[in-house]
Amino acid sequence: MGDASGDDTAPAHKVSVGAFYMDKFEVTQELYKKISGKNPSRHPGEKNPVERVRWREAIAFCNSRSEADHLHPCYDVPTGRCDFSADGYRLPTEAEWECACRGGTTHLYYFGDDARSLKSHAWFKDNSDRSTHAVGQLRANPLGFYDMAGNVWEWCNDWYQVDYYEKSPADNPRGPDQGEKKSLRGGGFTSKADNCASAARNCDDPGFADACVASDDFGFRCVRRP
Repeated sequence: MGDASGDDTAPAHKVSVGAFYMDKFEVTQELYKKISGKNPSRHPGEKNPVERVRWREAIAFCNSRSEADHLHPCYDVPTGRCDFSADGYRLPTEAEWECACRGGTTHLYYFGDDARSLKSHAWFKDNSDRSTHAVGQLRANPLGFYDMAGNVWEWCNDWYQVDYYEKSPADNPRGPDQGEKKSLRGGGFTSKADNCASAARNCDDPGFADACVASDDFGFRCVRRP
């Protein structure tokens, strides 16, 4: 996990995570509207990833999706606290997200170190035409996950901390206990190639204040325990 390219991605270090299921695709507008009854996206398309979703709205969706599937919700939405022992849907930790993204690889990107191949795997600044695209159109990573790079940045459960990797536990790290912003991973359709690298990190306000509106390249995918 991590690399030596930036202050918030160093040092590269070994991490172990427990078993988890993860969505093959980013949550689509179709699914988000089915569960929540609304679609905040600026770039319409049923199979496009939902975007302009705040972190708080993403965890509320996770709880509603859990209830729809008769699972136990993970979140106390007002506080944002996550019960990792519950069997419902939640946002991935950064460690889970990067484990799924890398798919066992150690390169800059899950397909290698040459950014020229990114156009076959990701919708980003060079090929997106300034919009999201339907999920699953480009090549999958080694584990069969689509759009782990580009299309939309994906919310993670963790509070963001620049130097967290210097002191994070090696077993199932879940981020700092508190913070001001939540972590995002994977890059979006407006991102440059280096922001689509497997270790690249981003962060933003979780949106506990109603005045906070998420970017149109912020989305997410869900995980749950087996």
